[in-house]
Order: sequence, then structure tokens, then C-alpha cells
Amino acid sequence: MQPFRQIVATDFDAVNQLIIAELRSDVGLVEQIGHYLIDAGGKRLRPLLVLLVAQACSYKGKEHINLAVIIEFIHSATLLHDDVVDTSEMRRGRFTANAQWGNPPSVLVGDFLYSRAFQMLVGLGDMKIMSILADTTNIISEGEVQQLINAKDPGVTEQAYLEVIRGKTAQLFEGAASSAAVLAGADPAQCTAMKDYGYHIGMAFQLVDDALDYRGDAQKLGKNVGDDLAEGKATLPLIHAMRSGSADDAEFVRKAICAGSSEHLERIIQIIDATGGIDYTLETARDYANKAKHCLAHLDDSAHKQALVQLADFAVSRNH
Repeated sequence: MQPFRQIVATDFDAVNQLIIAELRSDVGLVEQIGHYLIDAGGKRLRPLLVLLVAQACSYKGKEHINLAVIIEFIHSATLLHDDVVDTSEMRRGRFTANAQWGNPPSVLVGDFLYSRAFQMLVGLGDMKIMSILADTTNIISEGEVQQLINAKDPGVTEQAYLEVIRGKTAQLFEGAASSAAVLAGADPAQCTAMKDYGYHIGMAFQLVDDALDYRGDAQKLGKNVGDDLAEGKATLPLIHAMRSGSADDAEFVRKAICAGSSEHLERIIQIIDATGGIDYTLETARDYANKAKHCLAHLDDSAHKQALVQLADFAVSRNH
């Protein structure tokens, strides 16, 4: 277990117990799909972020456990919906829920997780946190729609790409860190710093994900390498390759994006490597991670603050 997880291990056990309790439903299929998704594990970085930020801001209560579960349910709901939109068949090393049960149950159980998250949010009774997470879910939806609009468009710019990942990924990291700071009663400067920390970590995390899609190990990733290309997503490794490579190579990449096909994945990876697309993407991710660490200057020194530094390093050093 990484040190940044170990420091909140007891809290994480409480989060897992509450997840199980809150997945209860009179409709068996809801519980079945919910447990299938949650039991698959994953990195759980978003609820981890809630626990670490709350403790780093000297929170002494227990409601950070509830907030961590709320964040995990929102994230799980987006995964169920994303897999339907992307027609994905693999996630976290096994079949997606839609591959197992079909699209309609996956969408509806995603809706259940969203609504359960907001039921729990009402239970917290904090309008500021509710406002943060209401805005968060709205922006995530906009990011996903924009990504859908951008699919199979080789003309997507780096700035347009960054805007999409800000909405679809970084926003939930930002919402997790921001709401945890508010819950802890942090001062305004700390709340802003934690919001920014979450944003930068989320950006770094997604950039690394997009790099690993062309250099990762399928078994470790839990999905097929090249899935983004098969969905026609112009991610940063491809954007950099098109603007840095030869005219012929750029045209080859453009055609692959337009087709939404990974048929020529090996050649695409060669072009990405030749143009330094992965290195450029990872360097961009490291820049975001460093910005995240600078945000921590607003916190008092503590083991939890150090864990947030380690989390930023992990976001860009991981291989899956």
C-alpha cells in the first residue's frame, strides 16, 4: 500500500463499509450492478483526496467518510454512463456493466448512483458543499458532451482538448478537494488552494491516462491499449504528433482519427514515439502536478500534507 493511502487506511475501511451499506436497494439488479462496479476496485483517488484534504485541513469529525462515498458514487455513475457512450467492453480488467447486462440497466443504475449521492449530500446539510457538487456534476456532463462532439475530429486543438479533460475529469477532483476543505472549515485561502490542487491533480491524472493509452500494458491498464484511437479521440499524444511530424505522418494520424479505428495502431504508436508525443504529454502532466504541490504551501505541515505531495507524484509516475 502506498504511504499516502496508508495514512488514511482506517478511514478508507469506513468508506468501503458505507459504500456497501448505501448500495442497498429493494431492486436486486441495482445492488448487483452497483456491487459489480464498486467491487472492481480501481484507484479510488477521488475519495482518497477527500480524506486527505479534510485531514490536512485539521478536520476532526466523521462526515468526511460520507463525503468520500458521495464522490465515489458520482464517479461510478459517470463510469457507467461513459462505458455506454463509448461502447466499452473492458474496464479495470473485466467486462463493463453494459457488456454484462446491456445498456439500459447500466444507464439506469448510473442514475441510481447519482441520486443516492445527492440523497447522502442532503444528509450532510451543507448548502455550500451541495452547490459545489451540483456545479461539478453539471460541468462533468458538459465535458462529456463536448468530448462526444469532438470525436473523430482531427482538428481539435490542444486548448480544446485541455478544456474537455478539465470538464470530464479534473472537475470531479476539484470538487472533491474543494468540498473537503469546506467541510473541514478551512479558511478562504486554504479552500481556494485545495480547489486548485484538485484541479491540477485531475489534469495531471487524465494526461497520464491518455499517454498510457499508447504506451501502457493492457493487463495493468485493465483496458485495451489504443481504445482512445478506436473511439476517434484526438488526445494530446495525437495532437502533438500531427503538428510535429511530417505531412505524411500527420495525414495518416488524421485519417485514423476520422475513421475511429485502431487498425493501424502500431504505425500510429511509431509516429507518436518519433515525434515525442508521449514525452510531451507526460511533461505537461508533470507541470500540472508541480502546480498542485505549490498549492500545498497554504497548509500547515503535517503527515497528511506530505501525503498530498506523494499523491501528486503518484499521479504522474504510475504505469496504470
